[in-house]
Amino acid sequence: MKKHYNTLYVTTQGAYLAAEGETVVVRHEGKDRGRFPLHMLESIVCFGQVSCSPFLVGRCAERGIGISFLSERGRFLARVQGPVSGNVLLRRTQYRLADDPQAAARVARSVVLAKLANSRTVLMRAVRDHGGTPGVQRLREAAAALARAVDRLDGAPELDAIRGVEGEAARTYFQVFDDLIVAQKDGFRFSGRTRRPPRDNVNALLSFVYTILTHDTASALEGVGLDPQVGFLHRDRPGRPGLALDLVEEFRAFMADRLVLSLVNRRQLSPSRFIEGETGGVWMDDDTRRAVLVAYQERKQEEIRHPFLEETTTVGMLWHLQALLLARYLRGDLDAYPAFVWR
Repeated sequence: MKKHYNTLYVTTQGAYLAAEGETVVVRHEGKDRGRFPLHMLESIVCFGQVSCSPFLVGRCAERGIGISFLSERGRFLARVQGPVSGNVLLRRTQYRLADDPQAAARVARSVVLAKLANSRTVLMRAVRDHGGTPGVQRLREAAAALARAVDRLDGAPELDAIRGVEGEAARTYFQVFDDLIVAQKDGFRFSGRTRRPPRDNVNALLSFVYTILTHDTASALEGVGLDPQVGFLHRDRPGRPGLALDLVEEFRAFMADRLVLSLVNRRQLSPSRFIEGETGGVWMDDDTRRAVLVAYQERKQEEIRHPFLEETTTVGMLWHLQALLLARYLRGDLDAYPAFVWR
């Protein structure tokens, strides 16, 4: 579990990926642009007009390397994955518990508790780091509201009640998200969460990073033999990876939101590099997308101490460890699922 695998992101339009021996070759306009050993890859993500040879797809399937296809703007299209590893009894247990409202609620409550705690930590760290900026009082009030929401979860035994608390807490959090942005306010103002399509620069960033994070959590779940489509908090819906989205909730604030805020507040992105479409949707240009992907990969390399396992690991290994802990809980090795709570 100590080895940190990589994700290959291909954003060059017209690129073609092929397999040569034990390497992935990226070709564009008749020239080789890069070579990557298969044993160093965990997954491949292709944006827009990027194609793969059938032989490469087969090689990746044999080695458990998932290939995801996204639109040029980051919308998920499809995922190619080989046979799911792991004991079939684990997946059957997952399906049974997902169909049991009380059992599903126990996992969902742990996930939402972690989401609220991590969101509150983001707010409180902003209060500490930017204490002299406007909006600090609003951040303190929102953090207190999230703390009260955590207390209400103890009295929410039903799934619908848990989802209700989560929805209300998410609205509270995003109502003060603009106060977390302390630089480039004219170009990166946040007035509320919008998606499909995102309506401003900040929402474009959030949606993009959430999509990449969902890809990573789905890969982690498949790696331990769980079905990323069948979740506990998120209802089943065709084409939606419910369990992957469950796991994403633990990492939204810690990984995605903090990354977006860091890039904006440190002026590593320019608002002039965002494009507004005819329908009002906002998208990143190629250079901005690449900058975000590089920053995401660098963040994954950072070390952190896992709060439950009490061992040092990389950020990029966290969702793999959480998938493993969830599998252990479903097998009955743990009394409860220890969701990730940032400290």
